[in-house]
Amino acid sequence: MSSSFRYAAPCNGFTPLSEEAIGLQSLTGLQRNLNNCFAYDLVPSPSVIAAALRAARRVNDYPTACRIFEGIQAKVENQHQYEEYLHDLKPLREELGVDLKEELYPTTPFR
Repeated sequence: MSSSFRYAAPCNGFTPLSEEAIGLQSLTGLQRNLNNCFAYDLVPSPSVIAAALRAARRVNDYPTACRIFEGIQAKVENQHQYEEYLHDLKPLREELGVDLKEELYPTTPFR
């Protein structure tokens, strides 16, 4: 990852951007914490995104898993940073079977 990314540092080990907060067991809790996570002016770290994807899988919510990548796309500064996230998370995406919006709807332009 590029050094220009601004990650959120956990305060006392637990913030809305922490892996523990994202990894909740309920769909409502997952969606609430993802909303909080993407409301900050920060890009969530890949470990937080991985925890969110696993939590979405755990609660069997495929649409939320796909939308996580839309949130990343909206938060990064440019296409290159988005592609870095995709590269880092590709093994997990393949493991969980999560498609990107670009793959589902190939005619939609970036942003």
